[in-house]
Amino acid sequence: MATSTKKSTMTKKKLINSISQDKGIHPNDVRHVIQAFLDKITDCLSQGERLEFREFGVFEVVERKQKIGRNPKNAAVPIVIPARQAVKFTPGKKMRQVVEMEESYLAEISS
Repeated sequence: MATSTKKSTMTKKKLINSISQDKGIHPNDVRHVIQAFLDKITDCLSQGERLEFREFGVFEVVERKQKIGRNPKNAAVPIVIPARQAVKFTPGKKMRQVVEMEESYLAEISS
């Protein structure tokens, strides 16, 4: 029988407090930098720019094609899902390696 582990969520507030404690910087200063960073990412993506952070990953806007979906309550009625713009994240090599190591570690301890 597989055991399920509930994953925790890192919120922006938790991230700010963690960085603040790790680096000895006032939480308000960390909050301003993180918010400015997130705002800049949003601005760049909204202008169609691609953001690349070496070893971390790449954010880019991609076109999702129109497709046909189904209503689970009435599968006979097709629903047209229109084409749209979406943000795609592709993890970098270092991030993939770290996440894969964590996954294999968790698999080991749960068996």
